[in-house]
Amino acid sequence: MAGEQSYSYEQAGVSIAAGNALVRAIGPLVKATARPGADAELGGFGGFFDPKAAGYSDPLLVAANDGVGTKVKLAIDHDRHDTIGIDLVAMCVNDLIVQGAEPLFFLDYFATGKLDNGVAQRVVASIADGCKLAGCALIGGETAEMPGMYAAGDYDLAGFCVGAVERGEQLTGDKVAEGDVLLGLASSGVHSNGYSLVRRLAADKGWKLDRPALFDQEKLLIDALIEPTRIYVASLLPIIRQGRIHALAHITGGGLLENVPRVLPAGLHATIEADAWEQPRLMAFLQAQGNIEPAEMARTFNCGIGMVLAVAPDQADAIAADLRQAGETVFRIGGIGTGQRGCTVKGAAGCWSGQDDWTATHHA
Repeated sequence: MAGEQSYSYEQAGVSIAAGNALVRAIGPLVKATARPGADAELGGFGGFFDPKAAGYSDPLLVAANDGVGTKVKLAIDHDRHDTIGIDLVAMCVNDLIVQGAEPLFFLDYFATGKLDNGVAQRVVASIADGCKLAGCALIGGETAEMPGMYAAGDYDLAGFCVGAVERGEQLTGDKVAEGDVLLGLASSGVHSNGYSLVRRLAADKGWKLDRPALFDQEKLLIDALIEPTRIYVASLLPIIRQGRIHALAHITGGGLLENVPRVLPAGLHATIEADAWEQPRLMAFLQAQGNIEPAEMARTFNCGIGMVLAVAPDQADAIAADLRQAGETVFRIGGIGTGQRGCTVKGAAGCWSGQDDWTATHHA
């Protein structure tokens, strides 16, 4: 009707042109993740993957999805967008590898109130970096611009990954037996769990995140806290395919206490000796700053162990050597015995500073 205002999507806060420009900009990043089975081209309504081209004859597909929690807020507040996508990929692919599955392809979801193509491109570039580390193809995703849903500058991420394992070769924990040895692979930092507590401590204690960390004068505190989650796929996959691992546990929310029992059959109990590895200085800092009880540490943070393996005792030394050769830091942290299904972490000076003796147990 004459004289009435003409509305547009862009006036409402959504720029189709900006979205199209982002797709064009990230095209080369996505293409760089191509692998057998996927050409990693963008532009269709969905992404194709050919398991036969990836070398599988009778695969079981395994799917996982996750986010990175409030670690995203640290990245936003401190302009650290160049590694947060590695966290996103890691949280999904590390969950797949514990099933014995090779990550094949990944899709991401990026949501924001107002699209900033510079920030979005940095985030997607870091997702592509994570996919290359995991050996999976970034075959698609979604960028959602939603005015009014997010504060200015804020965004959130979700990731979705599909992997494959040949039928009969999947890891279910059914091979775990009394006498198995537990090996722990070192984490790279806090990974992507416990950041609501980290951020609460930072606010309450007045941390200066842009200054050198008290525990490492060569690194800014924000850089120590934002260190991306380690991706364990490349080092673990060859050993899994040799049939030498009985079970794997990805140490995420719930820590050692709650994640290890998830891969144990009924009637078996895991015992972990906390003095088998040195507590990382970052973890000691968090514990001291928050006066955090040892049991609370064991169910909130990874405490320096990002992945736990259950292996036969006569294989433990050889597997540890192979993993060290692949670049992992490996500790022999405990074993499997009989009892109610669960996990006991027995502590002394090693992992839990300031405690002479304590025991924390979680039953599944």
